[in-house]
Amino acid sequence: MNIGTFDSGLGGLVITRALIEAMPEYNFCYLGDTARVPYGNRSKETVYNYTKNCIDYLFKKKNCKLIIIACNTATFAALRRLQQEYLPQNFPDRRILGVIVPTIEEIINKNYSSVGLLATQGTVSSDVYGIELRKRKDDIKLYSYPAPLLVPLIENNADEFAEPIIESYVKKFVGSDIQAIILGCTHYPHYKTQIGQIAMKVLGRKVDIISQDEFVPQSLKNYLSRHPEIERDLSKDSSYSFEITDINDSYIAQAKSMFKDESITVEKVDI
Repeated sequence: MNIGTFDSGLGGLVITRALIEAMPEYNFCYLGDTARVPYGNRSKETVYNYTKNCIDYLFKKKNCKLIIIACNTATFAALRRLQQEYLPQNFPDRRILGVIVPTIEEIINKNYSSVGLLATQGTVSSDVYGIELRKRKDDIKLYSYPAPLLVPLIENNADEFAEPIIESYVKKFVGSDIQAIILGCTHYPHYKTQIGQIAMKVLGRKVDIISQDEFVPQSLKNYLSRHPEIERDLSKDSSYSFEITDINDSYIAQAKSMFKDESITVEKVDI
């Protein structure tokens, strides 16, 4: 059985690449819902329905035992409901995990007292990061701002327009005492170097960049070590597949660029 990774578009390829690099022996199946990207400006109910549709495909057609929702918007809008309603009724022996709790754990482990968050409008409006932080450590200050233009830039391979847009978002943290910026969308690690450099220029000091591709693999390893009943069912053939729900030359080029591998094959799937 396989490990599935799901994102609203191509950003989750960054997480998938990191997972494969850290755990190359396992089989991974990536699904990006490029036909309906972005999710960040849609209603919670719509995001849930889109996500459930894709999760259902990964379980039924790709034989996944475990799925990582590599999308912050889908994690806050759909994960808990999928875990509480969908899984018990359909696949009680399988699991769905998200990326927000591992991020919260990373923040706490780093002992930050003040952090910034750049994310989609949906993620910021939900205050999911604030809620999860307050559950665990309520004295960490959080400054949250939406960065809605970054996903379209990445999905359309338009990096040449990114710098002034990133700078406009980072300027929102001027006057704060943040020690780190959370990249609260799995597309955003594509710009993590630029965001760090622009933060240094705008804020006048170095701030850490909390990028989910850097710690989600270890979080998954820890999970599997705690759940041998899941791990023992996972195939280890080093087999990888990459599927998206809409395909064009730009998506193919961007997928290869984000995965940093010109040899990967990206296929269209109808869901």
